[in-house]
Amino acid sequence: MLLDWHPADWELDFSFIRAGGPGGQNVNKVSSAVHLRFDIARSTLPAAIKERLLRLSDQRITGEGIVVIKAQEHRSQEMNRADAVARLVALVQSVAHVPKARRATKPTWGSQQRRLEGKALRGGIKAGRGKINPE
Repeated sequence: MLLDWHPADWELDFSFIRAGGPGGQNVNKVSSAVHLRFDIARSTLPAAIKERLLRLSDQRITGEGIVVIKAQEHRSQEMNRADAVARLVALVQSVAHVPKARRATKPTWGSQQRRLEGKALRGGIKAGRGKINPE
């Protein structure tokens, strides 16, 4: 199930901070990095996706069920804001897809025979590496 979901403005809480790393004077003056906070419980997501998000072992999700994403890749605040929202949507998309349940199956008779033949062949090769007894 591919979810075509984008968060509403009221669901997102942005705070702007100074970015770390290189950038010289620009980094010291401009608060271009973005902290995005998204409360899973209060969101408009379907209940099943909320549950899977909360079960996800991701360091960006706090114990209270709030997703915190820090974006500081770009020099402009707007680009970092868009990047943070895109990463949030990608996180939600990753849990929206429900993997098909795996059913255990038995190996076929032919595959078992091929495996045993391969083992016998390998055993014969290794047996031939032993010391030769002069008689």
